[in-house]
Amino acid sequence: MSNEWFARPVLFVTDIDKSVDFYVKLLGFTQAWRYEEEGKAWVAQVDRQGCELILSSQWPDKVGKGLMFISLDVSLLDALRAELEGRGVDVKDGQWGYRLMVIADPDGNELYFPYPTSLATGSLITSNPGH
Repeated sequence: MSNEWFARPVLFVTDIDKSVDFYVKLLGFTQAWRYEEEGKAWVAQVDRQGCELILSSQWPDKVGKGLMFISLDVSLLDALRAELEGRGVDVKDGQWGYRLMVIADPDGNELYFPYPTSLATGSLITSNPGH
């Protein structure tokens, strides 16, 4: 067993199949596994290049409240933006003390992709995006 931490965030969704379709067909993830009971999917995991997200429909009161930061090299971020926009994904610009690329899933969970900044410029998180 490794001493490294391994984290997988859980995003709460209304419909596993609809959410998996969004993450796979539009965002380029693959489905790693899913859990079903009596023919209904309750949980699934989607992966893309080391980013693993668990999607769960088990707690309806938490749906759409997720926020995940995903950091990429700026050259990869620009290529990802072009790829996603080419697939018809609604890519937005955001701000959280620095520039962000923001993608919301069908339930409103958000993926934040920060554009790299230099600490020498004093760019730090200065505000909460929800306020």
